[in-house]
Amino acid sequence: MNDMAQPSAGNPHGFQWFLTDKELASRPTIYAPDLFAGKRFLITGGGTGMGRAMTFLLARLGAKVMIAGRREEMLADAQDAVKRLTGQHVDYCSMSIRDPDQVDVLLERVFGEWGGLDTLVNNAGGQFPQDAIDFSRKGWNSVIDLNLNGTWWMMQGAAQRWRDRNEAGNVISIVAHVGRGMPQAAHTCAARAGVIYLSRTVATEWAPLNIRVNCIAPGAIASEGLSKYPEHATARFRNVNPQRRMGNGWDIAEGVAYLSSDAGNFITGEVLTIDGGMQMWGTVWPAGVPEHFNVV
Repeated sequence: MNDMAQPSAGNPHGFQWFLTDKELASRPTIYAPDLFAGKRFLITGGGTGMGRAMTFLLARLGAKVMIAGRREEMLADAQDAVKRLTGQHVDYCSMSIRDPDQVDVLLERVFGEWGGLDTLVNNAGGQFPQDAIDFSRKGWNSVIDLNLNGTWWMMQGAAQRWRDRNEAGNVISIVAHVGRGMPQAAHTCAARAGVIYLSRTVATEWAPLNIRVNCIAPGAIASEGLSKYPEHATARFRNVNPQRRMGNGWDIAEGVAYLSSDAGNFITGEVLTIDGGMQMWGTVWPAGVPEHFNVV
């Protein structure tokens, strides 16, 4: 695949859908190039969207990076792009976090080949916009299994290996701000809330093991994933925070770097919200604002 370019057709709203690989390879950062030299990162969903930005940034900062996901072609493309544009090598593994057996295979590979792991980033996830009253059982279970159960299998599996090796660990899970609910995304709201409170609980349980556990809650982030939402809905996304603009994957990637660096060593059980103030401002309505709520 060629360097990712922003779409022109089908993007009448004036914002860039996502950063190109060339931008990810050259975008300025406050972090030192060798910040993560010798450190090992595992990123689920690392081939696209926010995960791809994390992959580029962490590789640029000297980390050894493994990306995992279901779409091998996107993982291979990310590996190629990072090598071609930064000279850094990234490993990948095609798998599904919904399957605990596949999770075990992935973690055994990482801990076996690398001799350990420093940071797990639970970035894989997904949902679809729909009113909760119309969810099918299959649709509900699919979102819960991916966003909640899959994240838990990864967290637990990594923590067990850190405990058994008497090694420190760091878990960062990408969630969402759920304090006001998420109309038209109740399934992912339930799952992400589960991850948040799992994280806060095990942050205490695992503190004696020297394992830190935190979450990052992005706001409206411009990524290729927006293409699944109706244009009349995405047209509003830039206005759902008081800055009246969308964030991008780099904003989230730098949050991951912060929580993984020595600057974040005294942070655990926290949700770092990177949303331009959206939690204080507006509701996203990913399928579009219902007529009842479409008021001035």
